[in-house]
Amino acid sequence: MSLDEKSERGLAVIGGMMGPKFSDALRAAATSGKFGSAISQMAVNYAFADAWGRDGLEKKQRSLVVIGILIAQRQTAELKNHVKIGVANGLSVRELEEVLIQSVPYVGFPCIASATTAVIEALREIGMDPNVQTSEERGLL
Repeated sequence: MSLDEKSERGLAVIGGMMGPKFSDALRAAATSGKFGSAISQMAVNYAFADAWGRDGLEKKQRSLVVIGILIAQRQTAELKNHVKIGVANGLSVRELEEVLIQSVPYVGFPCIASATTAVIEALREIGMDPNVQTSEERGLL
């Protein structure tokens, strides 16, 4: 199955943030015709071509918005992905910590504890270990 122009634009957007390996994997998922391929196509078209591909906000700003939303939704697996995307878009460790701090009054400490663990794990996965232990590692959870 081939992709249309909009899908190619969406793949170019995510490829520019996460590199060709990620873009190729998403292309394969979207064109496989297997379970989940329609969802992958929707991500390529709506999330990346339509939303991430718009003018009006810089990619770094878009990352801050998405990370805040994922923190509030307690979506830690997707949060880890978007922390990596955010770093690729120029977010620093300090800025990621500030998103967590800014979120505390709105979502509460239990939510932030889970999000903090996800952020630390994502940073470690991309080689940006901030030399910080998770609450679990410190015996606090």
